[in-house]
Amino acid sequence: MTRFAAPIAEQIWDMKYRLKDAEGQAVDGSVEDSWRRVARDLARVEAEPAAWEDKFYAALEDFKFLPAGRILAGAGTGRSVTLFNCFVMGTIPDSMGGIFEMLKEAALTMQQGGGIGYDFSTIRPKGAEVKGVAADASGPLSFMDVWDAMCRTIMSAGSRRGAMMATMRCDHPDIESFIEAKQDSARLRMFNLSVLVTDPFMEAVKADGPWELRFGDRVYRTVQARDLWNRIMRATYDYAEPGVIFIDRINKANNLHYAETIAATNPCGEQPLPPYGACLLGSINLSRLVSDPFTDAAHLDRDALDDLVRTAVRMMDNVVDASKFPLPQQAAEAQAKRRIGLGVTGLADALLMLGLRYGAEDAVEQTRVWMKAIARSAYLASADLAAEKGAFPLFDRDEFLRSGFMSKMDADVREAIAANGIRNALLTSIAPTGTISLYAGNVSSGIEPVFAYAYSRKVLQKDGSRTEEEVVDYAVQMWRDLKGDAPLPGYFVNAQTLDPQDHVAMQAAAQEWVDSSISKTINCPEDISFEAFKDVYLSAWDLGCKGCTTYRPNEVTGSVLSISEKTEDAPEADRGADVVYLTEPLDRPAALDGATYKLKWPGSEHAIYITVNDIVQAGHRRPFEVFINSKNMEHFAWTVALTRMISAVFRRGGDVSFVVEELKAVFDPRGGAWMAGKYVPSILAAIGGVIERHMIATGFLAGEGLGLKSDPQAEVMAVGERPRGPACPNCGQYGMRMIEGCMTCPSCGHSKCG
Repeated sequence: MTRFAAPIAEQIWDMKYRLKDAEGQAVDGSVEDSWRRVARDLARVEAEPAAWEDKFYAALEDFKFLPAGRILAGAGTGRSVTLFNCFVMGTIPDSMGGIFEMLKEAALTMQQGGGIGYDFSTIRPKGAEVKGVAADASGPLSFMDVWDAMCRTIMSAGSRRGAMMATMRCDHPDIESFIEAKQDSARLRMFNLSVLVTDPFMEAVKADGPWELRFGDRVYRTVQARDLWNRIMRATYDYAEPGVIFIDRINKANNLHYAETIAATNPCGEQPLPPYGACLLGSINLSRLVSDPFTDAAHLDRDALDDLVRTAVRMMDNVVDASKFPLPQQAAEAQAKRRIGLGVTGLADALLMLGLRYGAEDAVEQTRVWMKAIARSAYLASADLAAEKGAFPLFDRDEFLRSGFMSKMDADVREAIAANGIRNALLTSIAPTGTISLYAGNVSSGIEPVFAYAYSRKVLQKDGSRTEEEVVDYAVQMWRDLKGDAPLPGYFVNAQTLDPQDHVAMQAAAQEWVDSSISKTINCPEDISFEAFKDVYLSAWDLGCKGCTTYRPNEVTGSVLSISEKTEDAPEADRGADVVYLTEPLDRPAALDGATYKLKWPGSEHAIYITVNDIVQAGHRRPFEVFINSKNMEHFAWTVALTRMISAVFRRGGDVSFVVEELKAVFDPRGGAWMAGKYVPSILAAIGGVIERHMIATGFLAGEGLGLKSDPQAEVMAVGERPRGPACPNCGQYGMRMIEGCMTCPSCGHSKCG
């Protein structure tokens, strides 16, 4: 029986990927049972299922090939679920009926847990004439607010969260409002935002030329391109959004340039997709393919890599036929193009095993060599599949071979495709692998550097107590097993110490041989200058990347997991990370200041009175407890429950503003009410609004229009230290960190992208 490398790996398997019955009893007795279940299901579409089942099982064994979580959790369960992670939805029509039809499709897709991407550039700008109704358009951002509310509603119904990506072209008249939208701490929390940057815009930026903002045939105004670029950069510098997608580059390089136009990506950006496109993901675990690690003979087994890639391509192609889809349009799109996204994980660990420093020239070149080998094996495998099973239905030999990506391929690969066709229109992508990397033994995620070589994690036991365990990076644990207490060599660097340009160089090297795109976060130090920060994006453009996402710790977004000073066997710059948790409630002083608010809800005879009392910490007021009372006895039970629950949360400290967000997201199916000119969806949402106004009045939250939220976590002390990163919405423990564009929890593996 396989021994998990760490307790966290087994816990993630049990929580996310292990098949259980309706009563929660385990059906998969071991991880081998899970592998067998997946292998059997993906082999059932083969002419000889038994033979391929064993081959597929061998690929899954020892965590060598890691299908995305949807496949691990859903394949072979008999449940009507999709095995695809994310979708780009249909093009939004510029009409009220069309917009809300798209909203319905989004809700149906998110109900099954799928992340979605939308291009909102197709909606006319704010203030544009709406013919026939004598009114002005409200603009795309107003409809993004509707999507945001829909996502909150889906979440409040208990469904798995699906992330959303919104894109807008750099020439849309509302682009400046789009850039600044998330500077309001309460707005568009369910979205990631990215600007679609065109080649002409980048040329205008470099030339400091004018730039027209237009919709249809009308030019609304002209701005300086460099000024607009600086606005994007400043927003990203201060607020970590929006990201940048080089959309013309994506379309020019696309193998399907003759059959589709791409205007959006999935939520994490690694899959630029056409309308109704879906991303099917899986990763080769490079760390499992290194022989003789940490010796002069260390090397990656190229024959094993070739065999594993070929098997993985066949498995993923079978997923297209084995999966269900939320919408028939998504099934038709997947069948017509058979797009897959085979990527890697454990790259940084594999480089360490070869003695290479992430970001150094030799590591960059080794990355390029490995990624070319994967692309070559994948394309040859797909050509062989086409000879056996047929090419994808929209295959056009001449147009396909003329694509920007295919022009780089070796002659023998092009000849194989010319002779046989190809089974899959696109084959490679590097997706976020935070959870499956933990499941595979805490290997480094995707092509990211190792974030922290070790960190402490507190685990809740069945008796309610907590135990502490060390979570160690896979390569570091291997070094310890081989070298004992020998100090880590100087080439062991991590995300905290790398220069941002090292990140860019690695992303560009990988992108050269990835036909879709890459989800990667370029970590920037908090004290990086604005000019140096802008250079990161220009370098990404100059080196051929398809997009760029950075993360700079700041007062708005918080900081990533901090480096611990307790790991003595690591170089000073490369110490592990320690997560500090706040588990004890704050002490209540004898007297507290507060305020009482009267809330009159339409249809209720008696008002509701809401009292919020505050505690002072570090010279600042923060909410400590809430009392909700009413003479209406129909409200008694739930007001008491709400009083106790909210007060319990407030007394734990930390960033408790999420309480407001959760209350305001509750929709009453019987209907809400209009209050002060605004529609409030439920009485609970109204209570949330009262608490929010109190937080603003006391300075705990910044007021409307400031676009800022105070940093309550900075005021909370735990064991003499501040919490190291935001709290996880799944397990509640602190230490959330940005990996590949997704806030990810190191304690339970939760991330909003998967």
